[in-house]
Amino acid sequence: MTLTDWPAMLGRTSFIELGARERARALLDDGTARELCGPFDRIESPWLEPQGVVPQCDDGVVVVKGRLDGRPAVVIAIEQAFQGGGIGEVSGVKMAAALSLAARDSRDGTPTPAVLLLETGGVRLQEANLGLATVAEVCSAVLELRALQPVVGVIAGALGCFGGMSIAAGLCTRLIMTEEGRLGLDGPEVIESEAGVAEFDAADHSLIWSIDGGRQRVRTGLADALVLDDVTALRTAVIEAVRQGVPAEHRSQRIAELRARLEALDPARPPEPADLADAWAGATPRKGAVR
Repeated sequence: MTLTDWPAMLGRTSFIELGARERARALLDDGTARELCGPFDRIESPWLEPQGVVPQCDDGVVVVKGRLDGRPAVVIAIEQAFQGGGIGEVSGVKMAAALSLAARDSRDGTPTPAVLLLETGGVRLQEANLGLATVAEVCSAVLELRALQPVVGVIAGALGCFGGMSIAAGLCTRLIMTEEGRLGLDGPEVIESEAGVAEFDAADHSLIWSIDGGRQRVRTGLADALVLDDVTALRTAVIEAVRQGVPAEHRSQRIAELRARLEALDPARPPEPADLADAWAGATPRKGAVR
């Protein structure tokens, strides 16, 4: 960073430092946000209190409808401060229902894109199979809506997006990350506990961000845009992603490309993180190529 960067840094508002409710409202047009199933509705998990965990009255997921760039939209935000953004039965159902309602509105003549603010470690351990089932419902609802309207994922904070919800992130029409964000199927601590520190040192922050970090995920094509941690910058990126509409083919449908990338790598001699983007690019089949 140089001295010329400081005016821009001082003039920005951090998106990461906002709570889920504030993040959702910050993306929508002023004065249009309306929360659904809010805290006063007290829709909370019945499974936490018996296990000694104080529940949250919105179960850690905020659903806000409003207008984005003048058009109807729904923003679904996970609160990272509650149980590490873990998804349980109630929070997962809130997400899936909001996506399904957006799909219904879109079919009925009111196109309604969705924005997922993904700050989550995955399924909440206290609800195990119930959480896994609802993550499957979320993924199904993303697939339903993305055929009609864009589903834009945003991973901004250092908590990142892991576990089953990383699959939902991969299904999004477009995925936006900050440099601070992380994305992976398994978190570093899980990998280390299962395969040992020689496989993945969960204390090595440089290693973690060189593999799971936003910059690397964009370089390897697993995310679409790297954006500064700034409310205005992220809102602009989300609006642009929605304006691009539904692509002819989603990233998760490019099976030949993904298979080619995996087949080009030798698990016994994996590339260094700095070389991964080049290895990925070299393994991408040419358009029309048959594999």
